[in-house]
Amino acid sequence: QVQLVESGGGLVQAGDSLRLSCAASEPTFSRYAMAWFRQAPGKEREFVGLIYWSGDVIGYADSVKGRFTISKDNDHNTMYLQMNSLKPEDTAVYYCAARSVATGWYDYWGQGTQVTVSS
Repeated sequence: QVQLVESGGGLVQAGDSLRLSCAASEPTFSRYAMAWFRQAPGKEREFVGLIYWSGDVIGYADSVKGRFTISKDNDHNTMYLQMNSLKPEDTAVYYCAARSVATGWYDYWGQGTQVTVSS
C-alpha cells in the first residue's frame, strides 16, 4: 500500500505562486505514474498533469499550461506542483494520485490540500 499526503495549499491573492508537495510513503518506481488532479466547488474533478518515474511529464491541462509545472524528486519520494500566476479559477482542492502503468487504474489517492485564490 502506498500512502500519499499533499501539502502546501493555502490562501493567496491572484497573481501569487504556490508550490504543492505530494509525499509518498515508499518509492513507486516505474510501476506507477504520479498525477495531480483538482476539484473546484460544484465542478467535476479535473486532470492537471502526470509525471512518470523517469521525470517525463505529459498531459498538462489547457487551463494551467504555461503556468503550472510538475516535477519529482525520486530520492525523497515526492512530487511537486509549482503554480504561478494563480487565478481565482484555480481555487480547488488539489489531489495527487498514483496510476498503475500496467492497468491504467489510479490505485492510490491523497486526502487533498485546499488552494484558495482571492481576487
